[in-house]
Amino acid sequence: MARLVFVTGGARSGKSAYAERRAAQAGEAVTYVATGVAFDAEMQDRIGRHRADRPAGWVTVEAPVDVPAAVREAGTPVVLLDCLSVWVNNLMFHDWPDDQILQAADDLLAVARARSGTVILVTNEVGFGIVPDGALSRRYRDVLGWVNQRCAHGSDEAALIVSGLPLTLKGVS
Repeated sequence: MARLVFVTGGARSGKSAYAERRAAQAGEAVTYVATGVAFDAEMQDRIGRHRADRPAGWVTVEAPVDVPAAVREAGTPVVLLDCLSVWVNNLMFHDWPDDQILQAADDLLAVARARSGTVILVTNEVGFGIVPDGALSRRYRDVLGWVNQRCAHGSDEAALIVSGLPLTLKGVS
């Protein structure tokens, strides 16, 4: 059974860097499951920077929608999924209803648990800000919050990254 590590924080909090350090510390091969889609020049640049930050030996799998399959099929002992927040956005873009998104999150947890090794889940914490004024933004905040709750509760460890520093929420960080 895999060890699940949940990593959350705000934008530019250092959560991806923290997750990458955790993956590298395992001393084993890593599959990086990327959910981002390069739909414009700015996203292409972001994705390029993320790629440049990763060790050359890591396997990268781009999985904007079928994340559970990507985690299941990863052939390395360590899987780093970055990130749940973009994945939820992608599912909403493809018109998935809330209950189907939550089921996909449950499926992801089941697949991750069935593996051996370590699975690291990265996500944004979007509940600290003001209530968004648009219905779609409120739906996104709510659905991501529910997905994050499921994944945090299903994890062995959870850390909140604030200004580059990890705060242990659960387990050892």
